[in-house]
Amino acid sequence: MSTIADNVIATLKANGVTRAYGVPGDSLNGFTEAMRRDGSIAWRLVRHEESAAFAAAADAELTGDLAVVLGSCGPGNLHLINGLFDAQRSRVPVLAIAAQIPSSEIGSGYFQETHPQELFRECSVWAEMVTDASQMPRMLETAMRAAIQERGVAVLVVPGDVAQTEAADERVTVVERARARIVPAPDQLERAAQLLGASKRTTLLVGAGAAGAKDDVLALADLLAAPVVHTLRSKQDIEGDNPFDVGLTGLLGFASGYRAMEEAETVLMLGTDFPYRQFYPEGARFIQVDTRGEHLGRRVPLDLGLVGDVGDTIRALLPLLQSARDRKHLEDSVKHYRKTRDKLDELAEPPKKGLLGGRKHEAIHPQYLARLVDEIAADDAVFIPDVGSPVVYAARYLECRGDRRLIGSFIHGSMANAVPQAVGAQLAQPERQVVTLSGDGGLAMLMGELLTVRQHDLPIKIVVLNNSSLNFVELEMKAAGLPGFGTDLHNPDFSQVAEACGITGWRVTEAADLETSLREAFAHDGPALVDVVTERQELTIPPAISAEQVKGFTLYALRTVMSGRGDELLDLSRVNLRQIL
Repeated sequence: MSTIADNVIATLKANGVTRAYGVPGDSLNGFTEAMRRDGSIAWRLVRHEESAAFAAAADAELTGDLAVVLGSCGPGNLHLINGLFDAQRSRVPVLAIAAQIPSSEIGSGYFQETHPQELFRECSVWAEMVTDASQMPRMLETAMRAAIQERGVAVLVVPGDVAQTEAADERVTVVERARARIVPAPDQLERAAQLLGASKRTTLLVGAGAAGAKDDVLALADLLAAPVVHTLRSKQDIEGDNPFDVGLTGLLGFASGYRAMEEAETVLMLGTDFPYRQFYPEGARFIQVDTRGEHLGRRVPLDLGLVGDVGDTIRALLPLLQSARDRKHLEDSVKHYRKTRDKLDELAEPPKKGLLGGRKHEAIHPQYLARLVDEIAADDAVFIPDVGSPVVYAARYLECRGDRRLIGSFIHGSMANAVPQAVGAQLAQPERQVVTLSGDGGLAMLMGELLTVRQHDLPIKIVVLNNSSLNFVELEMKAAGLPGFGTDLHNPDFSQVAEACGITGWRVTEAADLETSLREAFAHDGPALVDVVTERQELTIPPAISAEQVKGFTLYALRTVMSGRGDELLDLSRVNLRQIL
């Protein structure tokens, strides 16, 4: 007879799982031994369980299929929690198998005792513990179905001794995702058509819920003569080959997306729960479409909320609409987008001697780095930026043309996501080019994963924005009127660190060397890291600056001078005057 662990592995195999991420431990022995004996599921060892969860999340996001991560009891599975939070908030299907201490010792304060089913409750759609062989494989099937149907994290807690118990039932079940057509009621569709028909200036705000419905969105935008503003998570689905696109709004966006929202009489929100309320226009009408009714109206009061799949809803709505005769709002918005795009591209140039003079060696503008990465990367590349400044430059300069993907910790907002997620992305789709925009702080936080990249011989291209600081945190301090404090990073030469790990490295300190180094790294047959010394004082200016932010920067300038750091203020002015003049 087989063990419970054997049955789990057989079930995962039958459901198409070919790899599992984690770090081994004695409480996982039943599962790792079952994998070894079966031989069909590859054990993908990482250096930290947090990285395993990030890798599984990226795997699930790229493939759309169930990904699996395992953690040993106590600290082992506790380390999974940050990556699982990211997976849960990104709505990707992940099964986490969390080992537990011997079942006879639970509740005794035993070595490494925790209560995973409670710890993971907030970052999962399902979290329960197996206590008896008779519960399996039903609990495994329930966990898998919850992760697949609800597109989230399911945590199956299994004590080590229970995993090695003889299975009471050896059945193997394939869990397929049940699909449904979700369309609003006819009277609500009629109401939506009336509101849209009466609107002279409609803007579409399109989120990740519109994935797979791009043609429908474009048809609706054309019929309504509506500019399309996309969110960061929908950039990969909506931006490319879209004549109605006017960019992003929000903190990471730029002026044209913000303006298209501000000028709108009606905003139609499609599959988005865009959280930044200050970027919703005052006085506009709002219609929201989402499959989850509980998300309707969370950000802004609605004139109409519709529960429905974006594609199905648009297809049901189109026959009820008349083609807009006045296309001025769309034309003006697209024209403004082109001007905004040109201005952004002007910033993506090598450093020049500024109006206030320059230093002998000018650090590289991160906009220029991002533009070159965009030009050199493949048309099916997977881009993964670290949270912080790299996300800003990814949002503004990486074009999602062709089959490109852009993934990251865009809702949970965790540092150190890029390299671990790149591990999962590359293992899931080894034929694609995977590129990180890694912050120096993020890379250093989980730097052990460079060893994972080398051990699995993953041809990931790691581009490091090395500004020797927690740069985005510094910017937030400036906006709050505070001089930078506690954000200095004394970094090594990351290219030498990479070389020590067996990864080919380049270090770039001069803009003239940047393009050649990037092209060499991207053409390298194997993992590569490019350490680029970028400008620390570069400001990432949002599309709209509030009076509070102006006040904050004024206070920052005053306090910085008074603290004897006037040279920092001169550097800030020298670097950023080109963004204003």
